[in-house]
Amino acid sequence: MDTLRNKFIAAIAGASDEAALEEVRLSALGKKGEISALMGGLGKMEPEARKAAGASLNVLRDEIDAALRGRKAGLADAALDARLKSEWLDVTLPGRPRPAGTIHPVSQVMDELTAIFADMGFSVAEGPQIESDWFNFDALNIPPEHPARQEHDTFFMHRAEGDDRPPHVLRTHTSPVQIRALQAQGAPIRVIAPGRVYRMDMDQTHTPMFHQVEGLAIDRNVTMANLKWCLEEFCRAFFEVDEVELRFRASHFPFTEPSAEVDIRYSVQNGQIKLGQGDKWMEILGSGMVHPKVLAAAGVNPDEWQGFAFGMGIDRIAMLKYGIPDLRAFFEADLRWLRHYGFAALDMPDLARGLRG
Repeated sequence: MDTLRNKFIAAIAGASDEAALEEVRLSALGKKGEISALMGGLGKMEPEARKAAGASLNVLRDEIDAALRGRKAGLADAALDARLKSEWLDVTLPGRPRPAGTIHPVSQVMDELTAIFADMGFSVAEGPQIESDWFNFDALNIPPEHPARQEHDTFFMHRAEGDDRPPHVLRTHTSPVQIRALQAQGAPIRVIAPGRVYRMDMDQTHTPMFHQVEGLAIDRNVTMANLKWCLEEFCRAFFEVDEVELRFRASHFPFTEPSAEVDIRYSVQNGQIKLGQGDKWMEILGSGMVHPKVLAAAGVNPDEWQGFAFGMGIDRIAMLKYGIPDLRAFFEADLRWLRHYGFAALDMPDLARGLRG
């Protein structure tokens, strides 16, 4: 045993690199190594001799293994010392910046409008994107003959043959969230409902899936004047302009009465749209006083409570703010297209001032 020990200890000490050390390990402790061969022959010995030889071989194996690990650590330290002597690192240099992604312009606009309406006392309400026929239509005073219930405008979920229940739909607006919020919280209430909505439409200014935000304010003395002030304050903050002129045009929505389309005054300067002032008008949203039938459907007494509601396309106001002419840029174009409009894909966003260059 001593001869074998001295042989391998000397070989380990003389190994000049890790490759040589590995050869020593294999010759000693590998499957065909000398110590492994001796341990494999223990089964042929007498019990007393096997017990003594086994104990000695275990001690030898552990000793050789410890010597191997010690020599390997020594070789690694020597290699590091040699590398440190031949290389240098200037620790005073600034770190290399790592590219970081940015949020999508639609997501940023959601954050911006949420912050603006929060300052006016609105909380955020959410609801499912797959809605029942009742929440999406009936509760909002949309009768069965309304065009919105036709298959050319709405995505209806498939029903199994023989299932005659009213179909579920991909929500066509976030108005069902208002019904759910009213049912859960009652009046008074002040909420906005941002989220994805779905309609069967596709062109330069429409996509089958887009984003809306709807607002609802219910109290005892809420009027159209409160609605006008709310929308003016939002436009000033969102579009970052000091002066805003809005125009309310009589319209019709099943869930509001009276109803109004809202236009914003604008001008075109050097090919760019300037919102707030000018000689032109642009429609930006729909609004009105909540219909009594909608309040009743949500369990709110319309003889005691009244309020306003409004809805606008988040993608549309994002296009207006950042000068993006094609809605499909949000969903189909590569990062270079968004970068062209100021959304640097590898810059962190600044929520306060946007990502404009």
